[in-house]
Amino acid sequence: MDKKEVKVMQKILNMNDKIAEELREELSKKNILFINLMSSPGSGKTTIMERTAHEFGTKMCVIEGDIQTTLDAERVAKAGIQTYQINTGPFGGDCHLESGWIKSAMEEIEMADLEIIFVENIGNLVCPAEFDVGAHVNAVVLSVTEGEDKPLKYPLAFQNSQLCIISKTDLLPYLDIDINVIKENIKKVNPKMEVIELSAKSGEGFQSWFDFLKRS
Repeated sequence: MDKKEVKVMQKILNMNDKIAEELREELSKKNILFINLMSSPGSGKTTIMERTAHEFGTKMCVIEGDIQTTLDAERVAKAGIQTYQINTGPFGGDCHLESGWIKSAMEEIEMADLEIIFVENIGNLVCPAEFDVGAHVNAVVLSVTEGEDKPLKYPLAFQNSQLCIISKTDLLPYLDIDINVIKENIKKVNPKMEVIELSAKSGEGFQSWFDFLKRS
């Protein structure tokens, strides 16, 4: 029984990775950057997308992943950009997105003028890190309110990402948190990871985020 289960899981992952690689190659040919955002619920991903939309406008598109509701997609769509919703509730409520679902979403998106596609993955630091969705860049968003230890407790999300956005930095004066310890723990897990600190409330750090997108 154990051997059969391993074979089935391996087949699923192999199929997911094959589709992911095809997506990555196709978007590279079209000169479209694809970024996968992962985080815990409430880290600020959607707010970051709203501010990013004001910078890039119709050159960007967001694929929203949630178990239920279209609330985040509705927020981002108000910025006037293409937004596509994937709900996993009807398929069992999976806590991650897979490349096959992303491929189906891509088929519905008008790509003629796009430069960037974001996927806002389902909110948790475990499952999304296990599935390649075809992104050129994986980015994990970590809010200062989550504490200093999350990179150590959930290392895979940080190991599989090239960028960490430390969000809600405007709250640091009110927290018993040392941002330098957060960054040290990130580097312990992934020494090569780039780190950007930003606040959606004040706008501080967003230029570094925009610069990262433009050079990626």
